[in-house]
Amino acid sequence: MKKIVILVMALFLCGGTAFAAGGIDVSLNNLNIQAKADLPGFTARVSTQFGIPVPQVQATLKACPTPADAFMVFQLGQMSQKPPEEVMKVYQKNKGQGWGTVAQGLGIKPGSAEFHALKRGDFALTGQPGGRGKGMGKDKGPGKDKEPGKAPGKGKGKGGK
Repeated sequence: MKKIVILVMALFLCGGTAFAAGGIDVSLNNLNIQAKADLPGFTARVSTQFGIPVPQVQATLKACPTPADAFMVFQLGQMSQKPPEEVMKVYQKNKGQGWGTVAQGLGIKPGSAEFHALKRGDFALTGQPGGRGKGMGKDKGPGKDKEPGKAPGKGKGKGGK
């Protein structure tokens, strides 16, 4: 019973399925906690989020040392627009060198938005189809693409001085 209470508290502190800014290691540790608490649920959420059949998710879970590593195979596949099989080959070749090296091997460039999001651990197991972590989409949100210090409607030809 104590383990369940501690696990629930850990998940609550982690924000459920979204991860606080703390880097990739914190995010991966949180994913492993979630998976150990409910592996069938974890498998189903990964399957749904990345559109991968459950048997393929299960095979990837068996081929990876941790559930978080399996999640990253699918996450990097989504980020690089490469199939999980190709990600697994690059992962196997670069095992132990870190996810940044795997990402580079898949064509994700250092300095890109995707690479920075990876290093921050800016992804989430949402369980929603096509679910993306914060910072992974192209939509910058309302007003984020405006120049700092400029008020809306005060540009050239809009009645400003």
